[in-house]
Amino acid sequence: MASLPIEDIRTIDADEEAAFLDAIDRWIEREVKPVVMHHDHGDTWPAELVDQMVDMGLFGATIGQQYGGLGLPATTYAKIVARISSHWMAITGIFNSHLIMACAVERFGTPAQKAKWLPKFASGEIRGGLALTEPNAGTDLQAIRTTAKRDGDAYVINGTKTWISNAIKGSCFALLVKTDPQADPRYKGMSLFIAPKQEGFTVGKKFEKLGYKSIDSAELIFDNYRLPADNLIGGVEGHGFFQATGGLELGRINVAARGVGLAEGSLRLATEYAQLRETMGKPICEHQAIQLKLGDMVTRARAARLLTMDAAEAYDRGERCDMEAGMAKYFASEAAVRNSEEAMRIYGGYAYSKEYEIERYYRDALLMCIGEGTNEMQRMIISKQWVKRNPL
Repeated sequence: MASLPIEDIRTIDADEEAAFLDAIDRWIEREVKPVVMHHDHGDTWPAELVDQMVDMGLFGATIGQQYGGLGLPATTYAKIVARISSHWMAITGIFNSHLIMACAVERFGTPAQKAKWLPKFASGEIRGGLALTEPNAGTDLQAIRTTAKRDGDAYVINGTKTWISNAIKGSCFALLVKTDPQADPRYKGMSLFIAPKQEGFTVGKKFEKLGYKSIDSAELIFDNYRLPADNLIGGVEGHGFFQATGGLELGRINVAARGVGLAEGSLRLATEYAQLRETMGKPICEHQAIQLKLGDMVTRARAARLLTMDAAEAYDRGERCDMEAGMAKYFASEAAVRNSEEAMRIYGGYAYSKEYEIERYYRDALLMCIGEGTNEMQRMIISKQWVKRNPL
């Protein structure tokens, strides 16, 4: 994809960004930290926090200002996500899934679709997510079986989606289907729809998860679900695969930012504990074994942040950034897992107690290596793009 015209490149004044991030920090201290363990341990929906995120405009963070959104560049958005994730990663998924849906409409929708849907997405009046994954199709999106058959001025949709974030509390989804199951190659038969909840659209079972608590992950079931043809994003069949994966660039930058937050949060907790805990008559941060761990953790967290900012800057320039987003997502998520594990080791036996926060970071970090495309897939994307950019 070519770079955007200079007038379309999103920027933000440094003072404005600093003020916004300060407001996020105050919100975290005042509202998030006092309730995170309650919601995480009970796996309960944080309704008050969601309402506050609506008021702060986070559901319109990356939606253009002409549609009522904040119009933030991806770099600022990534910093917001990392800040929140350094204290509680799960709640960032509530607005990230929603913004990927909005991104698909804003980048690929018709003028009428943008005018109708984006203001409601930006205000939080309509909230939702991305419905791609199926029981037999995750990384291989071209294997989906949900179909949409044209019937006059509408489409009739049948199939099941699974592991969909915001499935229960969301009211609208960007839904990937097969409009031509016989297409070859398969991706040419895929289309993306704006799919609000209505007759024929039901929510199945909620999944119990190791981590990533308080955000609902569930099945979506479509049984003769009828949608107006006007809800086909872009108005033309066969473009859904690239519309969905285009939105995943922003999604992978978000997951990378979540990884940064988890890596930095784990480092923060480990650093605090290493200065308080004493053995052999001195704080454990003065023992060489702990110093080696902290040194590695600092370096991983910093490298993860730099890679994430690099990907976000490329996205803001309107450049194709699947390689950069893949590198950031891959490295930052692995950094989150490794830093949280090392923090667990620094805490020792206390890390295994739910009275301490660090165990949540470890549970949440593991998802980052899977979500928005497995890290194994990211490595393949990185390799293919690297070779493509460096031909003989």
